[in-house]
Order: sequence, then C-alpha cells, then structure tokens
Amino acid sequence: MTLPPPTPRAKLELETVTGEEAQAALPDLARLRIEVFREFPYLYDGDEAHERDYLQTYVRVKGAAIVLARIGERIVGAATCLPLSAETQAVKTPFLEAGIDISDIFYFGESVLEKAYRGRGLGVGFFVARERQARAYGATLAAFCAVQRPASHWLRPDGYQPLDGFWTKRGFTRREDLVCQMSWRDVDEAAASTKNLTFWTKRL
Repeated sequence: MTLPPPTPRAKLELETVTGEEAQAALPDLARLRIEVFREFPYLYDGDEAHERDYLQTYVRVKGAAIVLARIGERIVGAATCLPLSAETQAVKTPFLEAGIDISDIFYFGESVLEKAYRGRGLGVGFFVARERQARAYGATLAAFCAVQRPASHWLRPDGYQPLDGFWTKRGFTRREDLVCQMSWRDVDEAAASTKNLTFWTKRL
C-alpha cells in the first residue's frame, strides 16, 4: 500500500499594513479581538459596534500600523501599534503624570492570534515588526500594558502561564510605577467594571 505524501504545513506570512490597507483588515481584527480577548486574562465580552469605532484609529493616525498574520488570503492573527500621543487619555495619563515625554513613545496595542496558530513564533514576529515600525517613526521607547488578574481568579484556567517571561525575553521591563485603568464588561459581569493594567517598556 502506497501512502499519500504528507500535507505540507500551511505557510504563515506576516504583513504590515497602514492606511487603506489597514481599513480592509479591520473586520478581521475586530473578529480576532472579540474571540481572543474573551479568553483569560482579559475575559472581554466584546461589542462589534465599539470595535468598529475603536479600530478606526489605526487607519487615520499617521504612523499607526497593523501587522497581519496570513495563510493565503485568510487573516489568522494581528497586532497593532501607533504613537502613544494618539492613544486615549487613559493610556497616556500614567506617563504624563510621571512627567515622561510621550512624543517619542510608540504604543503596542493588541496582539491576537487564533489558537490553532499559536506556538509557531508569530508572537516574536509581531514584536519585531512593530519595533521596526516604531523605529521608522522615530520612537525611542516602546510600551504596552497588560491586565492585572489575581492568581486566585475563578476563571483562571488550570496550568495558565502568564506571558511575563516571554515579554522579558523580548527586552521589555515591567513598570510597576506605570498603571492605567480601563473599563469593560467581563464575560461573567452584568455591567462594565474598571480594571488595572500594568505597563511594560523597552528602549529602542
């Protein structure tokens, strides 16, 4: 009996898009945000109308970009970045209150990937592409924030591993002195509540 040749592993490709190209990717980015952020630790009960409005920032802001992970024409992951000065006041406030000039800071937003494609090095690729975009813009510091959840949270999956080690390997430092607040509704909440998010930063 002759066995068929093995099916080659699907090739994943990364592409950085801006402007109108970014506009075309927004429906997929919204889908991925709602899907991935529903998982622990964000537990975000997403709203498509809010997503559509929020994500327009990545189309209209100079320097903003979306890094797409594709298999053929299908988008299976995405990561975003933009100048911190174009972010919401909630995100800028910790830096401003600390007396830090935000004009040279690039903010890394979401990094979302379908479960089937995790563990293939795309997380590293997302950071490399965004850091390249930040340097091209002239930024000297990259920053992102991550939600704080207690280790005893009842929706924390068994065996859950936070990404702190991965972020540290990418050269980022956890900044306990920089914490912002955002509000969203968790999957187990009747209404939105305020969450604390801690920043991580890296010199470029």
